[in-house]
Amino acid sequence: MANQGNGDYRDAGLVFPDAFTFGSATASYQVEGAFDEDGRGPSIWDTFSKTPGKVWNGDTGDVACDHYHRTGEDLDLMRDLGLGAYRFSIAWPRIQPTGTGEVNRAGVDFYSRLVDGLLERGIRPVATLYHWDLPQPLEDAGGWAARATTDAFERYAEIMGAALGDRVHTWTTLNEPWCSAYLGYSQGGHAPGRHEPAAALAAVHHLNLGHGRAVQALRATSTGDPDYSVTLNFHVLRGQGDGAAEAMRRVDALANRAFTGPMLRGEYPADLLEDTASVTDWSFVREGDLQTIHQPIDVLGVNYYSTATVRLWDGVSPKQTHDGHKGAEGGTAWPGSSEIVEFVEQPGPYTAMGWNIAPEALEELLLSLRDQFPDQPLMVTENGAAFDDVVAEDGSVPDTERLDYLRRHLTAAHRAMQAGVDLRGYFVWSLLDNFEWGYGYAKRFGIVRVDFDSLERTVKDSGLWYRDLATTRVLPE
Repeated sequence: MANQGNGDYRDAGLVFPDAFTFGSATASYQVEGAFDEDGRGPSIWDTFSKTPGKVWNGDTGDVACDHYHRTGEDLDLMRDLGLGAYRFSIAWPRIQPTGTGEVNRAGVDFYSRLVDGLLERGIRPVATLYHWDLPQPLEDAGGWAARATTDAFERYAEIMGAALGDRVHTWTTLNEPWCSAYLGYSQGGHAPGRHEPAAALAAVHHLNLGHGRAVQALRATSTGDPDYSVTLNFHVLRGQGDGAAEAMRRVDALANRAFTGPMLRGEYPADLLEDTASVTDWSFVREGDLQTIHQPIDVLGVNYYSTATVRLWDGVSPKQTHDGHKGAEGGTAWPGSSEIVEFVEQPGPYTAMGWNIAPEALEELLLSLRDQFPDQPLMVTENGAAFDDVVAEDGSVPDTERLDYLRRHLTAAHRAMQAGVDLRGYFVWSLLDNFEWGYGYAKRFGIVRVDFDSLERTVKDSGLWYRDLATTRVLPE
């Protein structure tokens, strides 16, 4: 087995506590398909993926994994894998086809059946309200750059809280608002594909505000006793050169503290406002907004895949634009710092996404969050890797690289717990090979292989390994 990453982060026999949750995750547009069935309206990803040149090979999520029609099969698969929880997202356009107005009962019923099916199999439902598929009419009216989208999001949260809040174990408001704001509205590599740095910063605030208002709405309408959370994709930074500290500070402000500041401290960092003053005056932040955003949450979701190395650009030499994290090629994902900071290609080894493998950084991140927010429980809500899987002659999928990746990162998570981090669980990304956004179906993250012609599911060796871990709570060989 190839040596991956730096340091000795491969272990076996480690025991996880009985209360620790082992789960897996998906997102609605990536797996559901049925894009125009049972009243579902179009999302920004329907529009974006059907725009020539935006997605590899012209792929779309029209069919994806056909999870919408194969829910029972997939639920049985989750049960057989021993999952303690399933993190899924709700497609807003299934609930309100235009983002506002009447509720589409068929959409609500689909997710109600999904939640009931999970509970029947002893699997805890972890529901994400927003994993990037904004109803297209809301984008036409301004999208997340417009404050009215937060009004609509609050109403959507009320609808879902009333419908599922008696049974959902954990509500997650947003998945990776960094991607929604910066890749969607500034860098343009994600839907809606805009290149407007000021709009991206407005989207940052309105996503933050949407989170706070959604937590309030879910609390008011959920009749059970769910946990409340948000999931952020944290940038774990490395610096290079004489200005390393300044480069890291700037990216940390935009990538990490732009969200943790208001959500967990009730304030935007002063240096963030200063760095971006040439882009926007932040006048979209109104009185009372920060108090609304700063809602108590039961768990903070942590998504981690790789690190990023940055340095200050000298303004003369050809600028490096490599930032493999979440497909953020080029500096335009960083309003106020695009002409100051450059991203440097990192040493390997890499996954098929070109992301470096650095399990030690997961431990570092968890310890850092523990130090910054000592009373905040954490959950690894996404971690995983794409590799170019090959089906063996006997039909099995011996994905040794992914298995080793998972072992290393779970070892890192265990080390963080041993150091006192209140880590409640780990969700592998992803349950199924699926539509990987701008990469279409070219990149496979699943612990279950999907044949995109027949839609047949095959549990990979990593899935069998993860089943043993979830069942025994002991890190397998």
